[in-house]
Amino acid sequence: MRRTPQTGMTLIEILVSLLILAVGLLGMAGLQTVSLRNTQSAYQRTQAAILSTDIVERVRANLQGVEAGSYDNTAGAVTAACNSLAGCTAAQMAANDVAEWRLALAATLPLGQGTVCADATPDDGTPLAPACDGAGDVFAVKICWDSDRDGAAENLFTMSFQP
Repeated sequence: MRRTPQTGMTLIEILVSLLILAVGLLGMAGLQTVSLRNTQSAYQRTQAAILSTDIVERVRANLQGVEAGSYDNTAGAVTAACNSLAGCTAAQMAANDVAEWRLALAATLPLGQGTVCADATPDDGTPLAPACDGAGDVFAVKICWDSDRDGAAENLFTMSFQP
Protein backbone atom coordinates (compact mmCIF):
# COMPACT_ATOMS: atom_id res chain seq x y z
CA MET A 1 0.00 0.00 0.00
CA ARG A 2 1.41 3.29 -1.05
CA ARG A 3 0.54 6.62 0.55
CA THR A 4 0.06 9.69 -1.54
CA PRO A 5 0.86 13.06 -0.01
CA GLN A 6 -2.06 15.39 0.67
CA THR A 7 -2.26 18.09 -1.97
CA GLY A 8 -5.16 20.28 -0.88
CA MET A 9 -7.56 21.27 1.87
CA THR A 10 -10.47 19.17 2.83
CA LEU A 11 -14.01 20.37 2.74
CA ILE A 12 -14.23 20.41 6.56
CA GLU A 13 -11.23 22.74 6.83
CA ILE A 14 -12.83 25.17 4.36
CA LEU A 15 -16.15 25.13 6.23
CA VAL A 16 -14.40 25.81 9.56
CA SER A 17 -12.49 28.73 8.07
CA LEU A 18 -15.73 30.17 6.58
CA LEU A 19 -17.42 29.84 9.97
CA ILE A 20 -14.58 31.71 11.67
CA LEU A 21 -14.71 34.41 8.98
CA ALA A 22 -18.51 34.77 9.36
CA VAL A 23 -18.26 35.14 13.14
CA GLY A 24 -15.55 37.76 12.70
CA LEU A 25 -17.64 39.73 10.20
CA LEU A 26 -20.69 39.60 12.50
CA GLY A 27 -18.53 40.92 15.32
CA MET A 28 -17.32 43.78 13.13
CA ALA A 29 -20.91 44.64 12.15
CA GLY A 30 -21.94 44.70 15.82
CA LEU A 31 -18.99 46.91 16.66
CA GLN A 32 -19.94 49.31 13.87
CA THR A 33 -23.54 49.50 15.15
CA VAL A 34 -22.42 50.32 18.69
CA SER A 35 -19.99 52.90 17.34
CA LEU A 36 -22.72 54.65 15.34
CA ARG A 37 -25.06 54.69 18.34
CA ASN A 38 -22.38 56.20 20.59
CA THR A 39 -21.45 58.76 17.95
CA GLN A 40 -25.07 59.89 17.71
CA SER A 41 -25.32 60.15 21.50
CA ALA A 42 -22.14 62.23 21.65
CA TYR A 43 -23.46 64.49 18.89
CA GLN A 44 -26.70 65.09 20.77
CA ARG A 45 -24.86 65.83 24.02
CA THR A 46 -22.64 68.30 22.15
CA GLN A 47 -25.70 70.00 20.70
CA ALA A 48 -27.20 70.25 24.20
CA ALA A 49 -23.99 71.86 25.45
CA ILE A 50 -23.96 74.34 22.57
CA LEU A 51 -27.62 75.24 23.11
CA SER A 52 -27.12 75.66 26.85
CA THR A 53 -24.23 78.04 26.15
CA ASP A 54 -26.53 79.93 23.78
CA ILE A 55 -29.13 80.64 26.46
CA VAL A 56 -26.43 81.44 29.04
CA GLU A 57 -25.04 84.13 26.74
CA ARG A 58 -28.54 85.48 26.07
CA VAL A 59 -29.19 85.73 29.81
CA ARG A 60 -25.87 87.45 30.47
CA ALA A 61 -26.61 89.97 27.71
CA ASN A 62 -29.85 91.02 29.42
CA LEU A 63 -28.93 91.69 33.05
CA GLN A 64 -31.97 93.96 33.50
CA GLY A 65 -34.18 91.00 32.69
CA VAL A 66 -32.25 88.83 35.17
CA GLU A 67 -32.64 91.40 37.96
CA ALA A 68 -36.37 91.64 37.25
CA GLY A 69 -36.70 87.83 37.44
CA SER A 70 -37.80 87.55 33.81
CA TYR A 71 -35.68 84.46 33.10
CA ASP A 72 -36.77 82.43 36.11
CA ASN A 73 -38.79 79.51 34.72
CA THR A 74 -40.60 81.62 32.15
CA ALA A 75 -42.76 80.12 29.41
CA GLY A 76 -41.37 82.47 26.76
CA ALA A 77 -43.12 84.24 23.93
CA VAL A 78 -41.80 85.40 20.57
CA THR A 79 -41.95 89.19 20.35
CA ALA A 80 -41.52 90.72 16.91
CA ALA A 81 -40.46 94.07 18.38
CA CYS A 82 -37.27 92.47 19.73
CA ASN A 83 -36.09 91.89 16.15
CA SER A 84 -36.67 95.46 14.98
CA LEU A 85 -34.90 98.78 15.44
CA ALA A 86 -37.62 99.94 17.84
CA GLY A 87 -36.52 97.31 20.35
CA CYS A 88 -38.36 95.84 23.29
CA THR A 89 -38.28 95.85 27.08
CA ALA A 90 -35.96 93.67 29.14
CA ALA A 91 -38.88 91.40 30.11
CA GLN A 92 -39.98 91.03 26.48
CA MET A 93 -36.38 90.28 25.48
CA ALA A 94 -36.17 87.56 28.15
CA ALA A 95 -39.42 85.96 26.97
CA ASN A 96 -38.25 86.21 23.34
CA ASP A 97 -34.85 84.67 24.20
CA VAL A 98 -36.43 81.70 25.96
CA ALA A 99 -38.98 81.16 23.18
CA GLU A 100 -36.33 81.23 20.43
CA TRP A 101 -34.07 78.94 22.47
CA ARG A 102 -36.87 76.42 22.97
CA LEU A 103 -37.62 76.46 19.24
CA ALA A 104 -33.93 75.72 18.57
CA LEU A 105 -34.04 72.86 21.09
CA ALA A 106 -37.07 71.32 19.43
CA ALA A 107 -35.46 71.66 15.99
CA THR A 108 -32.05 70.27 17.00
CA LEU A 109 -32.73 67.48 19.49
CA PRO A 110 -35.41 64.76 19.23
CA LEU A 111 -38.22 65.78 21.61
CA GLY A 112 -35.88 68.54 22.85
CA GLN A 113 -37.22 70.57 25.77
CA GLY A 114 -35.57 72.88 28.23
CA THR A 115 -35.97 75.33 31.05
CA VAL A 116 -33.94 78.14 32.59
CA CYS A 117 -34.54 78.85 36.24
CA ALA A 118 -33.03 80.07 39.47
CA ASP A 119 -32.09 76.94 41.36
CA ALA A 120 -30.00 76.51 44.51
CA THR A 121 -29.54 72.80 43.67
CA PRO A 122 -29.11 72.72 39.87
CA ASP A 123 -28.15 69.05 39.55
CA ASP A 124 -31.47 67.60 40.73
CA GLY A 125 -34.59 66.84 38.77
CA THR A 126 -35.70 64.49 36.04
CA PRO A 127 -36.67 65.09 32.41
CA LEU A 128 -40.35 65.21 33.39
CA ALA A 129 -39.83 67.39 36.50
CA PRO A 130 -36.82 69.74 36.32
CA ALA A 131 -37.15 70.61 40.07
CA CYS A 132 -36.47 74.34 39.98
CA ASP A 133 -36.73 75.89 43.44
CA GLY A 134 -36.42 79.58 42.43
CA ALA A 135 -33.92 80.23 45.23
CA GLY A 136 -30.47 81.73 45.18
CA ASP A 137 -28.52 83.64 42.59
CA VAL A 138 -27.42 80.55 40.66
CA PHE A 139 -29.29 79.80 37.47
CA ALA A 140 -29.66 76.34 35.96
CA VAL A 141 -30.18 75.34 32.35
CA LYS A 142 -31.89 71.94 32.16
CA ILE A 143 -32.28 70.27 28.77
CA CYS A 144 -33.88 66.90 28.08
CA TRP A 145 -34.30 64.92 24.87
CA ASP A 146 -35.11 61.45 23.56
CA SER A 147 -31.77 59.92 22.63
CA ASP A 148 -33.04 56.45 21.69
CA ARG A 149 -36.20 57.75 19.96
CA ASP A 150 -38.61 55.60 21.94
CA GLY A 151 -41.04 58.47 22.53
CA ALA A 152 -39.88 59.45 26.04
CA ALA A 153 -37.29 62.08 26.91
CA GLU A 154 -34.80 60.35 29.18
CA ASN A 155 -31.56 62.35 28.94
CA LEU A 156 -31.10 65.32 31.26
CA PHE A 157 -28.28 67.78 30.64
CA THR A 158 -27.79 70.44 33.31
CA MET A 159 -25.55 73.47 33.44
CA SER A 160 -25.40 76.02 36.23
CA PHE A 161 -24.14 79.59 35.96
CA GLN A 162 -24.23 82.98 37.61
CA PRO A 163 -25.26 85.85 35.36
